[in-house]
Amino acid sequence: MFFRMIRGTLFRQWKKMLMIAFTIALGASLATAMLSVMLDVGDKVNQELKTYGANITVVPKESSVLSELYEVEGGESSGAYLREDELGKIKTIFWAFNIVDYAPFVNVSAELDDGTEIAVVGSWFNHHMELPTGEQLDAGVTSMRSWWEISSGEWLDEQNHSNDNSAMVGKALAEKENISVGSTIHIKGNTNDNTFTVVGIFDAGGDEDDKIFVPLNAAQALSDLDGCIDSIEVSALTTPDNELAEKAAKDPSSLTVSQYETWYCTAYVSSICYQIQEVITDSVASPVRQVADSEGAILEKTQLLMILITILSLIGAALGICNLVTASVMERSSEIGLMKAIGAQNGAVSGLVLTEIFITAIIGGFAGFFAGFGFAQIIGHTVFGSSITMRPMVIPIVAVLVVIVTLIGSIPAIRMLLRLRPTEVLHGR
Repeated sequence: MFFRMIRGTLFRQWKKMLMIAFTIALGASLATAMLSVMLDVGDKVNQELKTYGANITVVPKESSVLSELYEVEGGESSGAYLREDELGKIKTIFWAFNIVDYAPFVNVSAELDDGTEIAVVGSWFNHHMELPTGEQLDAGVTSMRSWWEISSGEWLDEQNHSNDNSAMVGKALAEKENISVGSTIHIKGNTNDNTFTVVGIFDAGGDEDDKIFVPLNAAQALSDLDGCIDSIEVSALTTPDNELAEKAAKDPSSLTVSQYETWYCTAYVSSICYQIQEVITDSVASPVRQVADSEGAILEKTQLLMILITILSLIGAALGICNLVTASVMERSSEIGLMKAIGAQNGAVSGLVLTEIFITAIIGGFAGFFAGFGFAQIIGHTVFGSSITMRPMVIPIVAVLVVIVTLIGSIPAIRMLLRLRPTEVLHGR
Protein backbone atom coordinates (compact mmCIF):
# COMPACT_ATOMS: atom_id res chain seq x y z
CA MET A 1 0.00 0.00 0.00
CA PHE A 2 2.84 2.37 0.92
CA PHE A 3 4.56 1.94 -2.43
CA ARG A 4 1.27 2.14 -4.34
CA MET A 5 0.63 5.53 -2.73
CA ILE A 6 4.13 6.71 -3.65
CA ARG A 7 3.73 5.53 -7.24
CA GLY A 8 0.33 7.21 -7.48
CA THR A 9 1.73 10.52 -6.21
CA LEU A 10 4.69 10.40 -8.60
CA PHE A 11 2.37 9.83 -11.57
CA ARG A 12 -0.32 12.32 -10.51
CA GLN A 13 2.10 15.13 -9.73
CA TRP A 14 4.73 14.24 -12.30
CA LYS A 15 5.16 17.84 -13.41
CA LYS A 16 6.03 19.06 -9.91
CA MET A 17 8.22 16.04 -9.27
CA LEU A 18 9.98 16.71 -12.55
CA MET A 19 10.60 20.30 -11.47
CA ILE A 20 11.96 19.11 -8.12
CA ALA A 21 14.25 16.64 -9.90
CA PHE A 22 15.38 19.38 -12.30
CA THR A 23 16.14 21.77 -9.41
CA ILE A 24 18.16 19.10 -7.61
CA ALA A 25 19.92 18.22 -10.88
CA LEU A 26 20.98 21.86 -11.34
CA GLY A 27 22.40 22.05 -7.82
CA ALA A 28 24.11 18.66 -8.12
CA SER A 29 25.58 19.50 -11.53
CA LEU A 30 27.10 22.76 -10.31
CA ALA A 31 28.40 21.09 -7.15
CA THR A 32 29.92 18.24 -9.17
CA ALA A 33 31.52 20.60 -11.68
CA MET A 34 32.96 22.95 -9.08
CA LEU A 35 34.23 20.15 -6.81
CA SER A 36 35.80 18.28 -9.73
CA VAL A 37 37.56 21.42 -10.94
CA MET A 38 38.55 22.44 -7.40
CA LEU A 39 40.15 19.08 -6.63
CA ASP A 40 42.00 19.06 -9.96
CA VAL A 41 42.73 22.76 -10.26
CA GLY A 42 45.95 22.61 -8.24
CA ASP A 43 47.85 20.72 -10.92
CA LYS A 44 46.21 22.79 -13.67
CA VAL A 45 47.12 26.13 -12.11
CA ASN A 46 50.65 24.96 -11.38
CA GLN A 47 51.02 23.72 -14.95
CA GLU A 48 49.83 27.08 -16.27
CA LEU A 49 52.26 28.97 -14.02
CA LYS A 50 55.15 26.80 -15.20
CA THR A 51 54.93 28.55 -18.58
CA TYR A 52 56.13 31.71 -16.82
CA GLY A 53 59.49 30.32 -15.75
CA ALA A 54 61.26 28.32 -13.09
CA ASN A 55 60.29 28.30 -9.44
CA ILE A 56 63.56 26.80 -8.15
CA THR A 57 67.15 27.88 -8.75
CA VAL A 58 70.21 25.74 -7.98
CA VAL A 59 73.66 27.33 -7.53
CA PRO A 60 77.01 26.20 -6.12
CA LYS A 61 77.20 26.42 -2.33
CA GLU A 62 80.14 28.82 -2.51
CA SER A 63 78.26 31.17 -4.86
CA SER A 64 75.24 31.07 -2.58
CA VAL A 65 77.34 32.13 0.40
CA LEU A 66 78.89 35.00 -1.57
CA SER A 67 75.47 36.11 -2.80
CA GLU A 68 74.13 36.22 0.76
CA LEU A 69 77.19 38.11 2.02
CA TYR A 70 77.35 40.70 -0.74
CA GLU A 71 73.71 40.62 -1.89
CA VAL A 72 74.55 39.94 -5.52
CA GLU A 73 72.77 37.62 -7.90
CA GLY A 74 73.40 36.23 -11.34
CA GLY A 75 76.28 37.18 -13.60
CA GLU A 76 79.42 35.23 -14.27
CA SER A 77 80.40 32.57 -11.78
CA SER A 78 82.73 33.46 -8.92
CA GLY A 79 84.79 30.34 -9.66
CA ALA A 80 82.50 27.74 -8.12
CA TYR A 81 80.62 25.47 -10.51
CA LEU A 82 78.11 22.66 -10.55
CA ARG A 83 78.80 19.47 -12.48
CA GLU A 84 77.03 19.03 -15.80
CA ASP A 85 77.20 15.23 -15.54
CA GLU A 86 74.92 15.33 -12.47
CA LEU A 87 72.01 17.06 -14.23
CA GLY A 88 70.20 13.79 -14.89
CA LYS A 89 70.07 13.08 -11.16
CA ILE A 90 67.43 15.78 -10.71
CA LYS A 91 64.94 13.38 -12.27
CA THR A 92 65.82 10.64 -9.77
CA ILE A 93 64.58 12.38 -6.61
CA PHE A 94 61.44 11.27 -4.76
CA TRP A 95 59.36 13.95 -6.55
CA ALA A 96 60.95 13.30 -9.97
CA PHE A 97 57.60 13.31 -11.76
CA ASN A 98 56.86 16.78 -10.38
CA ILE A 99 59.95 18.14 -12.17
CA VAL A 100 58.43 19.22 -15.47
CA ASP A 101 61.41 21.08 -16.92
CA TYR A 102 64.89 22.33 -16.08
CA ALA A 103 67.88 23.91 -17.77
CA PRO A 104 71.53 24.57 -16.87
CA PHE A 105 73.24 27.92 -17.47
CA VAL A 106 76.84 29.06 -17.80
CA ASN A 107 77.72 32.75 -18.11
CA VAL A 108 80.83 33.83 -20.00
CA SER A 109 82.30 37.29 -20.53
CA ALA A 110 83.42 37.75 -24.13
CA GLU A 111 84.12 40.33 -26.82
CA LEU A 112 83.06 41.02 -30.38
CA ASP A 113 85.60 41.84 -33.07
CA ASP A 114 85.11 45.57 -32.49
CA GLY A 115 86.05 45.18 -28.83
CA THR A 116 82.51 45.42 -27.45
CA GLU A 117 82.20 43.44 -24.24
CA ILE A 118 79.19 41.13 -24.23
CA ALA A 119 77.63 38.52 -21.96
CA VAL A 120 77.29 35.08 -23.52
CA VAL A 121 74.94 32.60 -21.89
CA GLY A 122 75.18 28.91 -22.64
CA SER A 123 72.16 26.70 -22.00
CA TRP A 124 69.99 23.93 -23.32
CA PHE A 125 67.27 24.82 -25.80
CA ASN A 126 65.31 21.67 -26.64
CA HIS A 127 67.82 19.24 -25.21
CA HIS A 128 66.83 15.57 -25.44
CA MET A 129 67.70 13.46 -22.40
CA GLU A 130 67.70 9.72 -21.77
CA LEU A 131 67.22 9.62 -17.99
CA PRO A 132 68.48 6.94 -15.56
CA THR A 133 64.84 6.04 -14.85
CA GLY A 134 64.30 5.14 -18.52
CA GLU A 135 62.21 8.28 -19.02
CA GLN A 136 62.88 10.64 -21.91
CA LEU A 137 62.74 14.40 -21.55
CA ASP A 138 63.10 17.40 -23.86
CA ALA A 139 64.13 20.28 -21.61
CA GLY A 140 65.59 23.73 -21.93
CA VAL A 141 65.10 27.41 -22.63
CA THR A 142 62.59 26.90 -25.45
CA SER A 143 59.91 25.77 -23.01
CA MET A 144 61.12 27.61 -19.90
CA ARG A 145 61.22 30.98 -21.69
CA SER A 146 57.99 30.54 -23.61
CA TRP A 147 57.07 34.20 -23.03
CA TRP A 148 60.02 35.38 -25.14
CA GLU A 149 58.85 37.01 -28.34
CA ILE A 150 60.89 35.95 -31.35
CA SER A 151 61.19 39.25 -33.26
CA SER A 152 62.71 37.55 -36.29
CA GLY A 153 64.03 34.12 -37.15
CA GLU A 154 63.24 31.13 -34.96
CA TRP A 155 64.20 29.25 -31.82
CA LEU A 156 67.57 27.51 -31.91
CA ASP A 157 66.98 23.82 -32.61
CA GLU A 158 69.49 21.98 -30.47
CA GLN A 159 68.51 18.59 -31.84
CA ASN A 160 69.66 19.73 -35.29
CA HIS A 161 73.43 19.19 -35.03
CA SER A 162 74.08 21.76 -37.76
CA ASN A 163 72.97 24.38 -35.19
CA ASP A 164 75.85 23.69 -32.78
CA ASN A 165 77.41 27.00 -33.82
CA SER A 166 74.12 28.89 -33.89
CA ALA A 167 73.14 31.71 -31.57
CA MET A 168 70.13 33.73 -30.47
CA VAL A 169 70.68 37.43 -29.83
CA GLY A 170 68.71 39.76 -27.55
CA LYS A 171 66.80 42.52 -29.31
CA ALA A 172 68.64 45.39 -27.56
CA LEU A 173 72.09 44.01 -28.44
CA ALA A 174 71.01 43.21 -32.00
CA GLU A 175 69.87 46.81 -32.55
CA LYS A 176 73.02 48.23 -30.94
CA GLU A 177 75.41 46.08 -33.02
CA ASN A 178 73.25 45.97 -36.17
CA ILE A 179 72.89 42.18 -35.97
CA SER A 180 70.16 40.41 -37.93
CA VAL A 181 69.08 36.83 -38.61
CA GLY A 182 71.68 35.16 -40.80
CA SER A 183 74.51 37.37 -39.56
CA THR A 184 77.75 35.73 -38.46
CA ILE A 185 79.36 37.02 -35.28
CA HIS A 186 82.87 36.25 -34.11
CA ILE A 187 83.07 35.95 -30.34
CA LYS A 188 86.31 35.95 -28.35
CA GLY A 189 86.11 34.21 -25.01
CA ASN A 190 88.66 34.12 -22.17
CA THR A 191 90.65 31.29 -23.78
CA ASN A 192 89.01 30.46 -27.13
CA ASP A 193 87.00 32.08 -29.86
CA ASN A 194 84.26 30.90 -32.19
CA THR A 195 82.02 32.10 -35.00
CA PHE A 196 78.25 31.80 -34.62
CA THR A 197 75.38 32.20 -37.05
CA VAL A 198 72.37 34.10 -35.72
CA VAL A 199 69.16 32.08 -36.11
CA GLY A 200 66.83 34.24 -34.03
CA ILE A 201 66.37 37.65 -32.43
CA PHE A 202 64.36 37.53 -29.19
CA ASP A 203 62.64 40.13 -27.03
CA ALA A 204 62.64 38.99 -23.38
CA GLY A 205 61.69 42.36 -21.94
CA GLY A 206 64.62 42.40 -19.47
CA ASP A 207 68.39 42.21 -19.03
CA GLU A 208 68.51 39.15 -21.28
CA ASP A 209 67.91 41.43 -24.28
CA ASP A 210 71.57 42.51 -24.01
CA LYS A 211 72.91 38.95 -24.11
CA ILE A 212 73.72 36.25 -26.62
CA PHE A 213 72.42 32.73 -26.00
CA VAL A 214 74.32 29.77 -27.46
CA PRO A 215 74.31 25.99 -26.85
CA LEU A 216 75.82 25.01 -23.49
CA ASN A 217 78.88 23.24 -24.88
CA ALA A 218 79.69 26.20 -27.15
CA ALA A 219 79.69 28.66 -24.23
CA GLN A 220 81.79 26.28 -22.12
CA ALA A 221 84.38 26.04 -24.90
CA LEU A 222 84.88 29.83 -24.94
CA SER A 223 86.38 29.73 -21.42
CA ASP A 224 87.52 26.09 -21.10
CA LEU A 225 84.64 25.27 -18.76
CA ASP A 226 83.95 21.81 -20.10
CA GLY A 227 81.47 20.03 -17.81
CA CYS A 228 80.93 23.12 -15.64
CA ILE A 229 77.72 25.11 -15.14
CA ASP A 230 76.91 28.19 -13.06
CA SER A 231 73.31 27.44 -12.16
CA ILE A 232 70.23 25.33 -12.87
CA GLU A 233 66.69 26.58 -13.18
CA VAL A 234 64.01 24.04 -12.29
CA SER A 235 60.30 24.15 -13.00
CA ALA A 236 58.37 21.90 -10.60
CA LEU A 237 54.76 21.25 -9.65
CA THR A 238 54.48 22.10 -5.97
CA THR A 239 52.02 22.13 -3.08
CA PRO A 240 51.38 25.51 -1.38
CA ASP A 241 53.44 25.98 1.77
CA ASN A 242 51.93 25.63 5.22
CA GLU A 243 53.33 25.97 8.74
CA LEU A 244 55.18 22.63 8.51
CA ALA A 245 56.82 23.59 5.20
CA GLU A 246 57.91 26.97 6.56
CA LYS A 247 59.41 25.33 9.64
CA ALA A 248 61.24 22.76 7.52
CA ALA A 249 62.56 25.44 5.14
CA LYS A 250 64.32 27.12 8.08
CA ASP A 251 65.79 23.95 9.56
CA PRO A 252 64.78 20.39 8.53
CA SER A 253 66.67 18.99 11.53
CA SER A 254 64.19 20.72 13.87
CA LEU A 255 61.39 18.39 12.70
CA THR A 256 60.32 15.26 14.50
CA VAL A 257 60.60 11.96 12.64
CA SER A 258 56.88 12.01 11.83
CA GLN A 259 56.99 15.64 10.70
CA TYR A 260 60.07 14.99 8.58
CA GLU A 261 58.42 12.06 6.79
CA THR A 262 55.29 14.10 6.11
CA TRP A 263 57.31 17.04 4.81
CA TYR A 264 59.71 14.93 2.73
CA CYS A 265 56.83 13.01 1.13
CA THR A 266 54.81 16.12 0.25
CA ALA A 267 55.60 18.21 -2.83
CA TYR A 268 56.42 21.41 -0.94
CA VAL A 269 58.88 23.61 -2.80
CA SER A 270 61.24 23.39 0.21
CA SER A 271 61.06 19.58 0.15
CA ILE A 272 61.91 19.44 -3.56
CA CYS A 273 64.77 21.92 -3.03
CA TYR A 274 66.13 19.74 -0.20
CA GLN A 275 66.00 16.60 -2.36
CA ILE A 276 67.76 18.36 -5.26
CA GLN A 277 70.57 19.37 -2.89
CA GLU A 278 70.91 15.70 -1.91
CA VAL A 279 71.73 14.63 -5.47
CA ILE A 280 73.68 17.67 -6.78
CA THR A 281 77.11 17.94 -5.17
CA ASP A 282 77.87 21.11 -3.15
CA SER A 283 74.70 22.85 -4.28
CA VAL A 284 72.11 25.13 -2.75
CA ALA A 285 68.58 24.94 -4.16
CA SER A 286 66.22 27.76 -3.27
CA PRO A 287 62.69 28.68 -4.36
CA VAL A 288 61.95 31.73 -6.47
CA ARG A 289 59.65 33.19 -3.82
CA GLN A 290 57.66 35.47 -6.12
CA VAL A 291 56.61 32.45 -8.22
CA ALA A 292 56.17 30.00 -5.33
CA ASP A 293 54.09 32.43 -3.25
CA SER A 294 51.91 33.45 -6.20
CA GLU A 295 51.14 29.79 -6.92
CA GLY A 296 49.80 29.28 -3.41
CA ALA A 297 47.83 32.55 -3.41
CA ILE A 298 46.26 31.95 -6.81
CA LEU A 299 45.39 28.37 -5.93
CA GLU A 300 43.76 29.32 -2.61
CA LYS A 301 41.71 32.10 -4.22
CA THR A 302 40.61 29.83 -7.08
CA GLN A 303 39.53 27.08 -4.68
CA LEU A 304 37.71 29.62 -2.49
CA LEU A 305 35.82 30.86 -5.55
CA MET A 306 34.81 27.28 -6.41
CA ILE A 307 33.58 26.67 -2.86
CA LEU A 308 31.51 29.88 -2.85
CA ILE A 309 29.90 29.00 -6.20
CA THR A 310 29.08 25.52 -4.86
CA ILE A 311 27.53 26.91 -1.67
CA LEU A 312 25.46 29.50 -3.56
CA SER A 313 24.22 26.90 -6.05
CA LEU A 314 23.15 24.58 -3.23
CA ILE A 315 21.37 27.41 -1.40
CA GLY A 316 19.48 28.19 -4.60
CA ALA A 317 18.58 24.52 -5.03
CA ALA A 318 17.36 24.32 -1.40
CA LEU A 319 15.12 27.38 -1.88
CA GLY A 320 13.70 25.93 -5.08
CA ILE A 321 12.98 22.58 -3.43
CA CYS A 322 11.37 24.36 -0.48
CA ASN A 323 8.91 26.21 -2.74
CA LEU A 324 8.07 23.19 -4.87
CA VAL A 325 7.61 20.73 -1.98
CA THR A 326 5.53 23.24 -0.01
CA ALA A 327 3.28 23.79 -3.04
CA SER A 328 2.94 20.02 -3.47
CA VAL A 329 1.91 19.54 0.18
CA MET A 330 -0.62 22.35 -0.07
CA GLU A 331 -2.20 20.76 -3.15
CA ARG A 332 -2.42 17.43 -1.34
CA SER A 333 -3.69 18.85 1.93
CA SER A 334 -7.08 17.14 1.54
CA GLU A 335 -5.45 13.79 0.84
CA ILE A 336 -3.09 14.19 3.79
CA GLY A 337 -5.97 15.31 6.06
CA LEU A 338 -7.96 12.22 5.09
CA MET A 339 -4.96 9.99 5.86
CA LYS A 340 -4.65 11.54 9.30
CA ALA A 341 -8.41 11.26 9.89
CA ILE A 342 -8.36 7.48 9.34
CA GLY A 343 -5.48 7.02 11.77
CA ALA A 344 -2.20 7.79 9.98
CA GLN A 345 0.38 9.21 12.37
CA ASN A 346 2.55 12.25 11.62
CA GLY A 347 5.64 10.05 11.32
CA ALA A 348 4.04 7.82 8.67
CA VAL A 349 2.75 10.76 6.64
CA SER A 350 6.10 12.57 6.88
CA GLY A 351 7.89 9.37 5.85
CA LEU A 352 5.62 9.03 2.82
CA VAL A 353 6.28 12.60 1.66
CA LEU A 354 10.04 12.37 2.31
CA THR A 355 10.27 9.04 0.46
CA GLU A 356 8.61 10.61 -2.58
CA ILE A 357 10.98 13.57 -2.45
CA PHE A 358 14.09 11.41 -2.02
CA ILE A 359 13.15 9.15 -4.92
CA THR A 360 12.88 12.29 -7.02
CA ALA A 361 16.16 13.57 -5.52
CA ILE A 362 17.99 10.36 -6.45
CA ILE A 363 16.87 10.69 -10.06
CA GLY A 364 17.79 14.41 -10.15
CA GLY A 365 21.11 13.87 -8.36
CA PHE A 366 22.09 11.03 -10.70
CA ALA A 367 21.35 13.14 -13.78
CA GLY A 368 23.00 16.21 -12.23
CA PHE A 369 26.20 14.31 -11.43
CA PHE A 370 26.82 13.28 -15.03
CA ALA A 371 25.78 16.69 -16.34
CA GLY A 372 28.16 18.32 -13.84
CA PHE A 373 31.05 16.10 -14.88
CA GLY A 374 30.41 17.11 -18.49
CA PHE A 375 30.31 20.76 -17.43
CA ALA A 376 33.67 20.26 -15.64
CA GLN A 377 35.20 18.99 -18.89
CA ILE A 378 33.98 22.10 -20.70
CA ILE A 379 35.61 24.28 -18.01
CA GLY A 380 38.82 22.23 -18.20
CA HIS A 381 39.17 22.46 -21.97
CA THR A 382 38.10 26.10 -22.13
CA VAL A 383 40.25 27.43 -19.27
CA PHE A 384 43.15 24.99 -19.00
CA GLY A 385 43.16 23.29 -22.40
CA SER A 386 42.94 19.81 -20.86
CA SER A 387 40.36 17.47 -19.36
CA ILE A 388 39.42 17.36 -15.67
CA THR A 389 40.22 14.12 -13.86
CA MET A 390 37.28 12.63 -11.99
CA ARG A 391 38.18 12.16 -8.34
CA PRO A 392 36.31 9.22 -6.71
CA MET A 393 35.75 11.26 -3.55
CA VAL A 394 33.46 13.64 -5.50
CA ILE A 395 30.73 10.97 -5.68
CA PRO A 396 30.09 10.57 -1.91
CA ILE A 397 30.51 14.32 -1.35
CA VAL A 398 27.86 15.16 -3.96
CA ALA A 399 25.57 12.41 -2.61
CA VAL A 400 25.80 13.82 0.93
CA LEU A 401 25.21 17.37 -0.34
CA VAL A 402 22.11 16.28 -2.28
CA VAL A 403 20.70 14.60 0.84
CA ILE A 404 21.39 17.65 3.02
CA VAL A 405 19.94 20.10 0.49
CA THR A 406 16.86 17.94 0.01
CA LEU A 407 16.29 17.68 3.77
CA ILE A 408 16.76 21.41 4.32
CA GLY A 409 14.44 22.23 1.42
CA SER A 410 11.79 19.86 2.79
CA ILE A 411 11.78 21.19 6.37
CA PRO A 412 9.16 23.98 5.82
CA ALA A 413 6.82 21.56 4.02
CA ILE A 414 7.18 18.92 6.75
CA ARG A 415 6.48 21.53 9.43
CA MET A 416 3.33 22.55 7.54
CA LEU A 417 2.33 18.89 7.26
CA LEU A 418 2.76 18.34 11.00
CA ARG A 419 0.59 21.36 11.82
CA LEU A 420 -2.14 20.29 9.41
CA ARG A 421 -5.44 19.44 11.22
CA PRO A 422 -7.74 16.94 9.49
CA THR A 423 -10.96 18.62 10.68
CA GLU A 424 -10.01 22.00 9.24
CA VAL A 425 -8.78 20.59 5.93
CA LEU A 426 -11.74 18.26 5.35
CA HIS A 427 -14.16 21.11 6.08
CA GLY A 428 -12.38 23.29 3.53
CA ARG A 429 -10.79 25.67 6.01
